[in-house]
Amino acid sequence: MNLDHLLPLLVIASSLIPGLVIFALGEERRRARTILNLGGASVKLLLVAMMLWGVSQNHVYVVRFPITQSIDFALHADPFSLLFLTLSAVLWFLTTIYAIGYLEYSPHRGRFFGFFSLCVAATSGVALSANLLTFLVFYEMLTLTTYPLVVHRGTPESIRGGRIYLAYTVSGGAVLLLAMVWLQSIVGPVEFVVGGFLESAGHEYRNTFRWIFALLILGFGVKAALVPLHGWLPEAMVAPAPVSALLHAVAVVKAGAFGIVRVVYDVFGVGFSAELGVATPLAIVAAVTILYGSIRAVYQDDLKRRLAYSTISQVSYIALGTAIAGPIATVGGIVHLVHQGLMKITLFFAAGNLAETLGIHKVSQLNGVGRRMPWTMAAFTIAALGMIGVPPMAGFVSKWLLGSGAIAAGQWWVVGVLAGSTVLNAIYFLPIVYATWFKPPDGPWPHDHERGRFETHLWLLVPPVFTAISVVLVGLLASIPFSPLDWARLIVEREYRP
Repeated sequence: MNLDHLLPLLVIASSLIPGLVIFALGEERRRARTILNLGGASVKLLLVAMMLWGVSQNHVYVVRFPITQSIDFALHADPFSLLFLTLSAVLWFLTTIYAIGYLEYSPHRGRFFGFFSLCVAATSGVALSANLLTFLVFYEMLTLTTYPLVVHRGTPESIRGGRIYLAYTVSGGAVLLLAMVWLQSIVGPVEFVVGGFLESAGHEYRNTFRWIFALLILGFGVKAALVPLHGWLPEAMVAPAPVSALLHAVAVVKAGAFGIVRVVYDVFGVGFSAELGVATPLAIVAAVTILYGSIRAVYQDDLKRRLAYSTISQVSYIALGTAIAGPIATVGGIVHLVHQGLMKITLFFAAGNLAETLGIHKVSQLNGVGRRMPWTMAAFTIAALGMIGVPPMAGFVSKWLLGSGAIAAGQWWVVGVLAGSTVLNAIYFLPIVYATWFKPPDGPWPHDHERGRFETHLWLLVPPVFTAISVVLVGLLASIPFSPLDWARLIVEREYRP
């Protein structure tokens, strides 16, 4: 087995092995656990960088393990998988730094970081899956490894949130399994192929394919939090801040959105999806989710729940761009996979800093907090403006491309959805920004923990500042080589190639 076959396996192993070793360490082995966490995250970044360069030069990374005569457990790296994989590798590294500082004085750190690493291994497997069977294996592994993180605190609220999360995601996995078995009984193994492959399967199956498409979107739509499958996401906000960041920006929600894009573009094909008439209903569901999530966010006083409903709205931009079925909109949807991840993880890092340092959990408690934690709230402000779509932030690039793509595809109604969402984004973010910077504090903070010379623990401060700077840079430098936008264009060029 040469390096081309080993690299996909090594990428997964770089988080899988540290996770398993951490379980064997004693709780007091803090230094060893930190070295394993940061070492694994650093190795993953190096391996992903090697694969990025290789794929950009049309190099092929594939490994297959036969299960039966016609079914393989298979991994491969294509431009789309590398986009998702790079996002997860970079944000895992930053979230690891953040989690080390956040959980410094917490119990059960070994259990947390063990499952934390296994969760990232599952996310890497989702990204690198070459067929639907492999995808489903890692997709369910992701469910099982994130559940202990959601219930980590062991409180009645976290146990309840974990049960709701598990009920939704296991049900979604069961629906995916049904759809996969049904589809494989017709066409055989379901490989991910650029442009899809079902159009050549025969006209007599068209109605069946519509039902299978609905089941696949239903299964992936649970983790992607499409309405009405979104109920688990606000309830899962009882998890620690690093877990919330992981759920929203790196792993679970993005895995669902990633799966929807795979189904539309690499199983059915964009043209065949439009021909079957399934793209428009998906676009409508995504549009409803965008507006519903934004409206619900306006009325949330709990900061993490407000951010959760914002995620429900923002992730559906990806599904909307996919369903519009035009190259410009597709670029906007795919690049939003990265842009939303950077913005949302910044917001959750900031929310975690407020909770951990000052005991602040409510929007109504934020008056004047920018004076006490200026770096944290500067990062929050940048990410919030990006979510609204203020230029030159990353969010502006995504929304501009989605709107331009919708117009090019003759889907003018999408522009109205984007405009409505932008107004609602401003309604639930700008009052926070105003209160933190321009209103005087109401009094002492609920629990003000002094953290030395900085406004909070340095390990908690560096990640949100770094990601906030990235939100600005990926917007300002959107057109440079190897930027998320440049990479998204490469993906779409291959998808729409005649």
